Amino acid sequence: MSRTFLDLHVPGSPLLMPNAWDSGSAKILASLGYAAVATTSSGFAATLGRFDGDVNREEMITHAAELAQAVGIPVSADFENGYADDPRRVAEIIGTARDVGLAGCSIEDFHPGSADPIYDAELAKERIAAAAEASGDLVLTARCENHLHGRPDLRDTIARLQAYQEAGADVLYAPGLTDLEQIRTLCNEVDRPVNVLLLGGGPTPAELGEAGVARISVGGTFAWNALAGLVEAGRALLAGDMSFFDRSLAGREVIDDAFR
Repeated sequence: MSRTFLDLHVPGSPLLMPNAWDSGSAKILASLGYAAVATTSSGFAATLGRFDGDVNREEMITHAAELAQAVGIPVSADFENGYADDPRRVAEIIGTARDVGLAGCSIEDFHPGSADPIYDAELAKERIAAAAEASGDLVLTARCENHLHGRPDLRDTIARLQAYQEAGADVLYAPGLTDLEQIRTLCNEVDRPVNVLLLGGGPTPAELGEAGVARISVGGTFAWNALAGLVEAGRALLAGDMSFFDRSLAGREVIDDAFR
């Protein structure tokens, strides 16, 4: 499964990899024809009534394992910062990811709770190196979080991703990067497939493909769309509006197709 997953990463013809928040959404996305799905830390946290970052290591591993077992396509897990600072602890979760049937996972260089939100560059590289050593054939995505945490320094972002490449990462990812020319520059400066987070008002999938991107994900956006539908139906019921029953028919049809 991991080999198949990596082969789906083609620069110029990007893999569209939506983020599922539970087994049901993963099955629905697979039934629509997606070749792979990823977890979303924010979307999963919302199912527990929590904010992103408030899910612990064991909960996320269990969740990722459930998704991997629910569908017959590759699943890649968002393991945030590996739930540890120490490279050896980061390596442990990678071994667990292999054991539960995941095809891939991502590790980011965000250091929650620190005055400086991004790990020191050398430690960040050591963490990816430890993860890569433990990964076997698991597809390891290394994330540089600069652009999500007030550090829009393209030069530093590229240098970090180049270091993660040297450390053994299979895929490189800088979420929050939206300028098409900067994305094109990044793709030209590294020798690994590049993932980009699709954002409203940013480049389209076609434009990202033309820039050399190999994978596109959506983060928690699909989960937020589903929750927006829930809010709309809830408000309608409070107002005595029963139109949500008509809209629900399409959802029932999707479930009938996906859950067989």
